[in-house]
Amino acid sequence: MKNAGTALFALSISAMGAMAQAESVSQGFEPTTVSSSKAQDDAKGFIEGSHINGSTKNFFAKEESSRNDLFSYQKDGTTVSTPRRNTWTQGTIIDYSSGFTQGVVGFATEAAIYNEVALEQGRARIAGGSNRTLTDSDGEAVDQWSKLGLGNVKARISNTIVTAGRQSMNTPMVAFIGNRALPSSFQGFAVQSDELSNMSFQAGTFDRVSPRTEQSLTKFRSEYADRAITSDRLSTAGVDWKPSKALTASFYASDLEDFWKQYYVGINHDLGDPQVLALSTGFNYYKTKDSGQSKLGAIDNDTFSLSFTLAHQAHSFTVAYQQVEGDTYFDYAHETNGIFLANSLLSDFNGPNEKSIQIGYGLNMAEYGVPGLKFSIYSARGFDIDGTHYKGTAYDVRSMDGEHHQEYGFGTAYTLQSGPLKASSVKASYTTHRATENQVDGNIRELRIVTTVPFNIL
Repeated sequence: MKNAGTALFALSISAMGAMAQAESVSQGFEPTTVSSSKAQDDAKGFIEGSHINGSTKNFFAKEESSRNDLFSYQKDGTTVSTPRRNTWTQGTIIDYSSGFTQGVVGFATEAAIYNEVALEQGRARIAGGSNRTLTDSDGEAVDQWSKLGLGNVKARISNTIVTAGRQSMNTPMVAFIGNRALPSSFQGFAVQSDELSNMSFQAGTFDRVSPRTEQSLTKFRSEYADRAITSDRLSTAGVDWKPSKALTASFYASDLEDFWKQYYVGINHDLGDPQVLALSTGFNYYKTKDSGQSKLGAIDNDTFSLSFTLAHQAHSFTVAYQQVEGDTYFDYAHETNGIFLANSLLSDFNGPNEKSIQIGYGLNMAEYGVPGLKFSIYSARGFDIDGTHYKGTAYDVRSMDGEHHQEYGFGTAYTLQSGPLKASSVKASYTTHRATENQVDGNIRELRIVTTVPFNIL
């Protein structure tokens, strides 16, 4: 870590010197004041403010393992292992949102229907589906299915909204995950308050999650521990503070009941002018400690990442370092994206005591006359994974002794800038992951192509 940290520090110092004459992002401190405007004062009415929109996403992926058969399916009552899994689904969302009623307290509602069609249905090809293709009890793909993805009522006073029901959330602790044809959502209560000029408060408590590829609500589970162990509630609260145009700081805490308590600090800073040279710095830190009944056993985990991105016109170069200190994985709730770490890629690079380094390059073709077209490439390596000191049973890590792994990926994305299909996008990526015997992600290659088309109905 010492050598990597020294290199990153030298990189940041040299970049700051180069940008001394090119600063465009204001570094001036902005005092926190009470917001001068109130959103509820502009309420249009329940019907008048209503709108219906949606999106449809085509998700295609081919996975292939090269060391062990990572996937399996049922054939004539027998489990058959296979190194391949294909996914091809079409997910469509129709979302209705009312306006807020007028008055001191405004009321509104939101409802979204999620529908998914399985375009690839071969039992051997979908290989059990997992969280990619919904299957019935005998492993056959469900042709098409629907569910209530969002369904809630809201009350607003001034700039504060309380939401009850099935909803989406995006915080470092509780975040919807949208890397399939349909996203996850959460059942419970939440509040967001923007009464201050540069500070936003969010809190929520949820007793069920609506998974990406399931019709029913489920209890919360850990992403990396024994999935048979469940939690009845996930709660979070935090604040996002922007003391200047260049600096954002976030502070959050969460409680996954009888699993763990978790605390988060995130800091992002921008410096310079990308037309000359700009530097973006990101720091993320999580502290995880077992709590309540400690159903997953003793957990004492500190995980952080530090990233630097230099940008010059169309080009950006990223270096990131991440480290886990603790004898368990850095863990988060399943069916959430509660891992705001720089090296969370195809692999999360979050093994016990793991260190990882990533380098990446991005190219934005807008600078060359093709707005909306982007390319990226990266390489990441994780090392020093050691779970031999773990004393519990919920995590399968004690065989990890000096494990290491490496991941390479490149991708391209294009977003339409105008016309009837404006904002539609196509994203393609190819990722290769190689690992030693006891690293959890194994040796796998994946090709993924995702097409998203948003639309407005009313």
